[in-house]
Amino acid sequence: MNKSVHFSSMTGEWSTPADLFKKLDDIFHFDLDVCATAENAKCRRYFDKSQDGLSQIWKGTCWMNPPYGREIGSWIKKAHEASYVSFGSVYHAAARVVCLVPARTDTRWWHDYTGFGYVIYIRGRLKFGGCKNSAPFPSAIVLFGDFDLYEMAKVHAVGKRQS
Repeated sequence: MNKSVHFSSMTGEWSTPADLFKKLDDIFHFDLDVCATAENAKCRRYFDKSQDGLSQIWKGTCWMNPPYGREIGSWIKKAHEASYVSFGSVYHAAARVVCLVPARTDTRWWHDYTGFGYVIYIRGRLKFGGCKNSAPFPSAIVLFGDFDLYEMAKVHAVGKRQS
């Protein structure tokens, strides 16, 4: 893997840190990785670019580490929308989506969608995809859907242990 690309604007893909994913998978037992490649998929079931995860129906407990470029707003919007089903004016729980995103609190997508979820800020900076250096930005885990307090507390503990 060409790690020099990770610290430039040449790509928006930041491979999920394996240890972080394992801790979260131990809590949630993910069914689907909604935006992956064959090389970086974290679940047996995944959507890659050819399947266009944004146009798919998300079911079960989903993992999402979206591309961090301009399209991130579309992914976070989809994660929020996938977490509920509307029957007229009544909303019902649908998919549960756990998102790893940059904590870009100054962006439109952050303000438009993360407030509908539960946000856990990760202490320190993550080292993505086995890179030697930490990312140049802070990260957060955002939960959309029907999560219980016990699960949220466990994720909060995971976020505090990162650095």
